[in-house]
Amino acid sequence: MSREIERKFLVKGDFKNQAVKSYKIAQGYLSTVPERTVRIRIRDNQGSLTIKGISNISGTTRFEWEKEIPIKEAENLLLLCEPTIIEKIRYIVPANDNLYFEVDAFLGENNGLIIAEIELPSENTEFTKPGWLGEEVTGQLKYYNAMLAKKSCKDW
Repeated sequence: MSREIERKFLVKGDFKNQAVKSYKIAQGYLSTVPERTVRIRIRDNQGSLTIKGISNISGTTRFEWEKEIPIKEAENLLLLCEPTIIEKIRYIVPANDNLYFEVDAFLGENNGLIIAEIELPSENTEFTKPGWLGEEVTGQLKYYNAMLAKKSCKDW
């Protein structure tokens, strides 16, 4: 099992002209308890199963295990997920030092919400913050995808 170290930010400006690729994602949750979330994701024609542990106090680090699964299995598992399936378009935007932002523009119930995440090699890794990066929301549970599946941003 590996550790995921990431920071999350709201997006306040145009980033799309800096994106090097984008793709649509559909994901659902078999479990959304804080101690362990179990996610099923379909990205393009690839399925994956991910288990994430509870975050540390700052919200930047948690354990993560991910495995690719056949697309048919992912489609069938999505049918077993808790409501609601999250749909989003993910844009990949280069940062500095081989880092990149994953910018998620949510669709459906969370339409209009745009969150940028950056995965880091350590909690104190510095990176350049582009002008379109807004307020940091790392550790704020309502911005976790598993929570957005339960309560959309329209209901805040």
